[in-house]
This record gives sequence, C-alpha cells and structure tokens, in this order.
Amino acid sequence: MRLRLLALFAAGLAFVMMVLSPLAALADGTTEPTEPTSTTSSTEEPADETGEDAEPVEPPDGPYITVVLLDSGNDDAPIVGVTLTVTAEDGTEVGSAVTNDEGRVIIETPERGAYEVVLDQDTLPEGTELSDPDDASITIQVRFDGPNPGLFPIGVEEVVAVPFVDRLVTALTSGVKFGLIVALAALGLSLIFGTTGLTNFAHGELITFGAVMTYVANRGFGLPVILSGVLAVAVSALFGWAQERGLWRPLRRRGTGLIAMMIVSIGLGLLLRNSFQYSIGSSRQSLSQYVSQGRRDYGFISLADKELAIILIALVTITVACVLLMKTRLGKAMRAVSDNPALSASSGMKVDSVIGAVWILGTALTGLAGVLLAINSQVNFLMGFKLLLLVFAAVTLGGLGTIWGALFGSMIIGVMVEVGPLFGVPSSIKEVGALVVLILVLLLRPQGILGRRERIG
Repeated sequence: MRLRLLALFAAGLAFVMMVLSPLAALADGTTEPTEPTSTTSSTEEPADETGEDAEPVEPPDGPYITVVLLDSGNDDAPIVGVTLTVTAEDGTEVGSAVTNDEGRVIIETPERGAYEVVLDQDTLPEGTELSDPDDASITIQVRFDGPNPGLFPIGVEEVVAVPFVDRLVTALTSGVKFGLIVALAALGLSLIFGTTGLTNFAHGELITFGAVMTYVANRGFGLPVILSGVLAVAVSALFGWAQERGLWRPLRRRGTGLIAMMIVSIGLGLLLRNSFQYSIGSSRQSLSQYVSQGRRDYGFISLADKELAIILIALVTITVACVLLMKTRLGKAMRAVSDNPALSASSGMKVDSVIGAVWILGTALTGLAGVLLAINSQVNFLMGFKLLLLVFAAVTLGGLGTIWGALFGSMIIGVMVEVGPLFGVPSSIKEVGALVVLILVLLLRPQGILGRRERIG
C-alpha cells in the first residue's frame, strides 16, 4: 500500500513535468534591444541644413554608438545637421558624425568600453537648446556588438510633484490589493498548519504553481486568461490532493515528526522551484492578456480593470471560504480535527479524509493567489519563494493557526509593504518595514494579535 501511494505521488510529479516541459522552448525567447530616442523642445521649425554629411549610414558589423534626436515640440520631427563626437577614455577621438534626415548618427567604436559622446550645441537649429548646457556630453558603456544607444536630456519637461495625500491613497489601494493576495496564500497556509501542525516551506512554490499553470494554459495552449486561471486553481487543488495522498499521509502514518516533515517540505520546495526554472526559464514571463491597462477613476481612487477584478475575486473567495469553515459540516469537521485529532478520530470522524479536504482547499486558495499575482504583474519561478516570508509573517503576526489572524495579519503586511516607500523605505527593500512591525508585535504579544481565542481553522 505504501509503495502504491509513493508511486501515485511520483506519477503526479511526472505529470506536472510533462505539462511544463513544452514551455521550456518559450523560455529561450530573446528580445532585441530597443533604441531609446532623445527628444528636444523647440519653439520654431528646425533649420533646413541637411548637408552632404547627413546621408544615411549603414550600421557596421561590430559595436557602434547610435543616437537619435527628435523634436517633441514639432510632432517628433528629426533634428538634422547636429554634430556629435565620440572620444575614448584616454581622450582619443574615435569619430564624429552629423545627424541625417532621420535625426540619427551612427559612430563605430574600435572595441567595447566606455566612450564620451559630445553634442556640439552650436549646430543645434535655431530656437532649439539643451535643458542644461552642462548636459552636452554623456558617457555610454559599449557592452555588445551592434547598437549601443545613447540618450541626451534635451527638452525634458518639468515634472509636477504629486501631492502626498494622492500618493498615500494610491499606496493604500495597492496595499489592500497586495494584502488580499497575501491573505489567500496565508489562509491556505493557516488551514494546513492548523489541522496538521506542518510548517510547509514549499508553500511559496504552491503560489508559483498556480501562476505557472496559468501561464501554461494561456501561452502554451492559447486559452483565455480567465479560463486559464480557473483551470490553474483546479490543477492546484488536484496537486494538493496528490501531495497529501502520496507524501504527507504516508509520513504521518509512519510517525514522522514535524521537524522531519518540515525538512521534507524544504526539499520539495527546492524540487518544484528548479522544475519551474527549467520549464519557463529564469526571466519574467507575461500572459497574453491584461499586461498593461489604463486606470479609471472611482471617486478618490483610480484602478485598472484587472486590479478591480483582483480585489473583488479575492474578497468573494475569502468570504466564501470563511462561511464554509464556520457554517458547513465540513468546516466544523476541520475545526474539530484542528482542535484535537485524537478525540475526533475516537468519535468516529475520518481524520485522514478531513486532512485531505484541507489540503485540497488550502492549495486551491494558494493557487488562486498565484493566478492573481500573475495577472497583476508577471510570472517568475521565484515569485512564490519571494512571497513566502511575507505569508509566514502574516500568519505569525495574526496568530498561528487562526483564520481571522491570517487575514488580519495579511492586510497589515500588505499595507506596510506598499506604504513604506512613502516614509523613506527604499523600494528595493520595502518588505523590511512589514518585518519590523512583525518583530515589534511578537515582542509585545508572542501569540500574535488574535492569539488562539478566535481560532476557527
């Protein structure tokens, strides 16, 4: 029997790898570098001085520097006849050229390295000038064969500062959205921990699993994003059932301790993470729909359609899950097993079946978090792993094993992460603010904000 269960779990992993393998080709796609264009602001028409030196130049085979000058004040008309000179680090002049009818110059470099590009301001058309005369030269790092574009800060318009209140409202809205995504994953983690006591370090990969399955269905099989998300949640639930039957249930029956099972979860997380990297690559991947959307005003907040959908889907799902846990027979059974598995078993309850249902529901909720995260941003093999610490922080902050605590802690974490940069926290480490709050709360109340008195799962 034990060998059959292990074989079942191995077959489940093999199925996942079989589905993911065709996408390995998608991960090898490369994108050609684009050439940014410099813009200028002009009050008059550029002078008509094309000259013989402004003829189109064929790009060389080796590395070269290219600059394009356009007049943003005249429908992006090219700036013709402007002289640019390139010098090496030792001051040696590499070459000089005049912008052609497209406003472009191409100057070949002998090798890779740093070069200075100087714009001759005297050759600018009448009425066109640099925003800052000191910006007449830029340094370009030539790193590869082909075009190495340069951008001159010409005609940069003054940016009007956004009021702090508006930025705070935007950050709070983003924090609520992010908190709801974290809450779905935290709800799944709290359910599994509450009924089994397992600290599952592979939970972050279950988030990634939902996102990757959405990407598989959308980009691999051409299905719409909405249908892909529904299928991803269903496959996530099936994967949770396979884990329980093929791995965790045999370990429990053998009397494996929670520490040993936690170490097994770390190994499972590493296996899944590397499988995701193999299948979709290490770069970020986008879904075929809802990549970029404009925002609409809803009173004093503005949201894109996909952001509004994410918030509504998360709220409805969390509400349904909480009602299921509090009002249904299955929910009462889950709470009974969570409180006392031995007493539940002695009263005739099928504990293994209840734990199986918990794994199905928990991984479905976690997979949905991955689906919404993929729609909100992009798919990456590390996305769940990076979110795992915040999910643990949310569950611990609210109270281990409590559903309401997980939801409450998730909202605090989400808001802290998004609002932190407004108060000086660097965006690259904005998660630090939420973790500092976690430390402070645990120093004052180790059991979390809600403790165990509100425990329902």
